[in-house]
Amino acid sequence: MELAVNKKAQSFRLPVDLIERLKKMAKKENRSLNNFVECVLLDIAYREPNDETLAAINDAREGKYEGTLDVSSVDAMYKSMGL
Repeated sequence: MELAVNKKAQSFRLPVDLIERLKKMAKKENRSLNNFVECVLLDIAYREPNDETLAAINDAREGKYEGTLDVSSVDAMYKSMGL
């Protein structure tokens, strides 16, 4: 994800209780309200999975990886997935 260097100020009307909640959440993470909201929006805007992830999701939905995964190591996990 490439962050834009140029930024533009934008005004939004939000419920007061939502703003207060966001301020508390930002404070817990020692961040400004602006930075916190920007990061949340970036996360939502760029959440689309890549092709490899989409393929894995489809395989899982089709039952290709049914059973127990051995997560004791990466090699063991791949083996238990049949890869």
